[in-house]
Amino acid sequence: MSSLIVAEPPAAYGERPRLVVDASVLAATLFEEDGHDVALSWMRGRTLCAPHLVDCEIANIALAKIQRKVTNVASAVEVLKVYAALDIERHSVEPSAVFALAMRAGLTAYDASYLWLAETLHTPLATFDARLGKAAVEYLGERQ
Repeated sequence: MSSLIVAEPPAAYGERPRLVVDASVLAATLFEEDGHDVALSWMRGRTLCAPHLVDCEIANIALAKIQRKVTNVASAVEVLKVYAALDIERHSVEPSAVFALAMRAGLTAYDASYLWLAETLHTPLATFDARLGKAAVEYLGERQ
């Protein structure tokens, strides 16, 4: 009797699940704010996604921290270098759809862009922003 021979190519790596992260989540991890451990645990092993505006939001958060004397310029510059090295998929949004969602959910267009992206990508949205989180739970459902 012959021996069974099975030849199989190496398994392809599956696609990492996506997670839309807003600036509050990224800031918590970058500046080691409260909640950064839980944020990191959700981010680990996932493809991070955000609308293009996230870059300006992170730069603005760094600037605000300097102005409030929470950090200094050198530290903020280092954080921005770390941020620039993060692998984040940046997505364009549809302004009219974001506008409509902002009106419906009582959000700023900035916050609604994260919610719109999560809905469009069919993926969870992570935020520390209470208003955005409430709207997301009502609009997308809650997952913990």
